[in-house]
Amino acid sequence: MDSARLVDEDEDVVCEVQDDGIQGDEAVSTDPSGKRIKTRGRNLLFDDGESCIDYVLAWQVPKKVNEASGLAEKARENFEKNLLDEGLKLEYDKSDEDVHYVKVHAPWEVLTRYAEILKVKMKMKKTIVAEGIEQKYSKWENPVKAVSTTLWNSINKVKDLVMTPFSLDHTVLPKITKEHTLVYSRDKEYMFDIPEKRELFFKHSERSRIVDFILRRKAFGDDKKEAFTFGIKKMLADGFYSAAYPLHEGHWKEGSMMNTRKLLYENWAYWRKCLKMQPLEYIRNYFGSQIALYFAWLGFYTQFLVPPSIIGLVIFLYGTIYMDDSYPSKEVCDPSLNITMCPLCDYQCGYWKINASCNDSKYSRMFDNNGTVFFAIFMSLWGTLFLEFWKRKQSVIQYNWDLVEFIKEEEPPRPEYLAKLASYPVLKVNPITGMKEPHLPFWRRRFPTFVLSYSFMLLTMAIAVGGVVGVIAYRVSILAALQLIEKDGPKNGTMGSTQHLIQNNASIITTITAACINLILIMILNLIYSRVAVWLTDFECLRTQSEYDNSINIKLFSLQFVNYYSSIVYIAFFKGRLVGRPGAYNMAFGARQEECGAGGCLIELCLQLAIIMAGKQLIQNNLLEIVLPKAIKMLKRLYRRKWLKETAEQKAKMAAWEKDYQLEEHSSLYHEYLEMVLQYGFLTIFVAAFPLGPLCCLLNNIIEIRTDAVKFCTDLRRPLAERAADIGIWYEILYAISRLAIVSNAFIIALTSDFIPRLVYVYYYSDNQTLVGYTQWGLSKFNTSDFEPDKRVQGSDVCWYRDFRYPPGYKDETGEPMQYEYSEKFWHVLAARFAFVVVFENLVVVTTSLVAYLIPDVPAKVKKEIRREAYISSEIVIQTELQKAKGNSVTDILLGKLRKGGAEGENGSSARKRNGRGGDDDAIVRVDEVSVSNI
Repeated sequence: MDSARLVDEDEDVVCEVQDDGIQGDEAVSTDPSGKRIKTRGRNLLFDDGESCIDYVLAWQVPKKVNEASGLAEKARENFEKNLLDEGLKLEYDKSDEDVHYVKVHAPWEVLTRYAEILKVKMKMKKTIVAEGIEQKYSKWENPVKAVSTTLWNSINKVKDLVMTPFSLDHTVLPKITKEHTLVYSRDKEYMFDIPEKRELFFKHSERSRIVDFILRRKAFGDDKKEAFTFGIKKMLADGFYSAAYPLHEGHWKEGSMMNTRKLLYENWAYWRKCLKMQPLEYIRNYFGSQIALYFAWLGFYTQFLVPPSIIGLVIFLYGTIYMDDSYPSKEVCDPSLNITMCPLCDYQCGYWKINASCNDSKYSRMFDNNGTVFFAIFMSLWGTLFLEFWKRKQSVIQYNWDLVEFIKEEEPPRPEYLAKLASYPVLKVNPITGMKEPHLPFWRRRFPTFVLSYSFMLLTMAIAVGGVVGVIAYRVSILAALQLIEKDGPKNGTMGSTQHLIQNNASIITTITAACINLILIMILNLIYSRVAVWLTDFECLRTQSEYDNSINIKLFSLQFVNYYSSIVYIAFFKGRLVGRPGAYNMAFGARQEECGAGGCLIELCLQLAIIMAGKQLIQNNLLEIVLPKAIKMLKRLYRRKWLKETAEQKAKMAAWEKDYQLEEHSSLYHEYLEMVLQYGFLTIFVAAFPLGPLCCLLNNIIEIRTDAVKFCTDLRRPLAERAADIGIWYEILYAISRLAIVSNAFIIALTSDFIPRLVYVYYYSDNQTLVGYTQWGLSKFNTSDFEPDKRVQGSDVCWYRDFRYPPGYKDETGEPMQYEYSEKFWHVLAARFAFVVVFENLVVVTTSLVAYLIPDVPAKVKKEIRREAYISSEIVIQTELQKAKGNSVTDILLGKLRKGGAEGENGSSARKRNGRGGDDDAIVRVDEVSVSNI
């Protein structure tokens, strides 16, 4: 990799950093008119012009000097003295009256020492001595490819051909291949590809990570073994420093010189590139593997949405065509059928004709058709394939990014944990770190805290369920009110047409308005739940940041799961199930329970799902993440210009660390993951009701990737390049959702849709194996004289309702009255429903388990390359040390001057003759670059 001079438009000084394949930076550019424009660089150096700024610490200058400010100053002095003792270089900038800065630089000795401690893998030289390894490579490759391998390679070629329009421009973003690396060792420095300017050996992200490692482990108190005065995180929490961050390596705006940040903005965050693949290697080199892994997962998930989006769209188009040709819809819309339906509410609602629900029935057929079952099965398999192939993709990423043997560092206590227990009397020595820390007994302190925390979380979940009950009450009352509109109003006037339109679509109007109200309620509770989850997790007093993140992730997901899904679950599995029958309705809160419309509950479920899902993505993802941040940014700029009187010249004179200080701090990725995991739940758990869901998610995710990219490139301080080998607890949550989705889709098809009753009718009751007569078959008769006197409505002697019950006056063979009891049809349909659930679940579970078993978590090629790299590394070290033991200089070995068969010259030849050695011991091998990016 070459070095480039990464600069900003505001300063003249430049800092040389490793650019990962970026070729050159021009100091002069031309605009479209051909005019030459001089660009200027960003100052990333100390005043000596040599030492690169690896980290910046900032603190607010107190307005008044008091005891607190004196304590903070003493803590900073101790901390910075310990940093100097560690070997770091510090430089101060106190030109700003409000904020002071200390710039931190890690010299070569510090970098190499901690690179060895942290077991950082660094690039090795391409040409070194080993024992015939190059010749052995060819023996490992089988010239006869297996049929499966040939087929898989053909599929990959077709995939690459299809993905060509979406590929990156490698003339702008040169492809970064996997290079042979080895854990750094100062004793074997000759093994590594160290440039002439030694400090360029470490990338800026690696330098800042090493400095952060030191900052998190240095004391700022008098007692260096005291955990309460330990680390930069604790100092930030106590307010001794206001910020600690690495610098961006340049500016992203037009006119600035080319740098990695600008390169990412123009080829990743730029909206015109929204259909291009992501430059994951560049993201990883700049932001670290933890953030790059999130974008890799999000990009993989988005690509995997393409097949279900296409199939879902086909299913929807099929339903659109099918809805007019459906026999049940034709029968419902046929005026000659003249079926009088029972009132939809007590006291005030009248009888109505079944053809009034014509539109509901047609719209229901758009989603409730034979394709729904196929799509539900497909999406269940899709969920398993997605998770299995992501594990394969993740293993490739781990290999390419040297994360295979990743071991997470021992975490220090959270600053908030220490602050909360500052006066706690019981201290114990941590057996790992050897530091004194507060010790909370599990049964006396932790267990009661967890019980109280999760009990309160259940209470907040009950609030969401209460909101759903309130929306149900709204639906019941509004539907009854719409049914009271007089039918005999003016027939030709506007009022009459409006009344007729409202009355015919009362169910859909009620569903849409209720879903919108529910969405608003969800958004309000969402804000509350985010704070509740943080408060409860803080209350648990967890020691490490990983424990804290996992706990808050589970709480946030659980609370949001209930908040978003409770109303959908109600419509899918409970609405219309326990209604009762005319004359004996089951009452709740003094009113009848809701019934499904003539078209069934699936159309209502579809509308509810579409509004909540689209509303969440439109309002939360676009309004809150795109529009609102831009508005806040404009207000801040206006504030600085109008009230602080900041001019363009003043801004141009600001140092790089001052500009980055004004950016927002990046806290965590759990909000980004939570947003996508909730979307995944909508997509898989209720996909049978909304086949357009994958397409909506695909379009949203394309926007989401660019929105997050813009945020990281322009609006946030540069995050620490932290390492992570996987997506953490989110994979377990995704797996649980996939298992739950199988059960959910089985019950949606069996209970919510009319697929099973139609199937029973066609194959058991129909004379000609068609759906002719299905509508009336699914209705039961009721004698209106059996209504209670105060609920009796004049106008008809007989009405019909949706259920499978015996007609009035029916008796069994023994003469026992059976009127209004469940009929034989009911039990046939019920048995078919549960049989379908059992068959569907077992079929899908067995199939998905078989697919998961057949797809290995790690591709065979990656396994081979991992073993190959380990073998090469050990052989290189062994043979190089052997050559040193023979008296050959390291310089000769690395320059490849020892040639097999006497090519080394007289000295090498005579040495072999004297020692009686030859052959493979002196072979020269070039370690090839290995890439498995196409696996």
